[in-house]
Amino acid sequence: QVRLLESGGTSVQPGGSLRLSCVASGNTGDMAWFRQVPGQEREGVAHIHMPARTTYYADSVKGRFTISKDSAENILYLDMDNLKLEDTAVYYCAAWRLRSGERLSSSNYEYWGQGTQVTVAS
Repeated sequence: QVRLLESGGTSVQPGGSLRLSCVASGNTGDMAWFRQVPGQEREGVAHIHMPARTTYYADSVKGRFTISKDSAENILYLDMDNLKLEDTAVYYCAAWRLRSGERLSSSNYEYWGQGTQVTVAS
């Protein structure tokens, strides 16, 4: 059984930076960050393939967000820079990609955290 617990969400001004953390237990395999705005579908943001640590990003965050993982502590991170108003969402970490490909498809992950709110506002 894999358990995921996100933290780090808060309010920040546009242009600011934030680090999200996801503490994991169990064998997590590939992991990813998603985000969701009320009334919209869950959107894939970033993926990390383990153990190679290759990463993949949605175009909307490429160059601004960085996904990484501390394997010793089993913690997934999302470093977010130059935050924009449209980055406001609940952010979720996900683990154990079920099928190859579809790195940012929410249907392709077995385990989910409870989410952490990020609000970008002036």
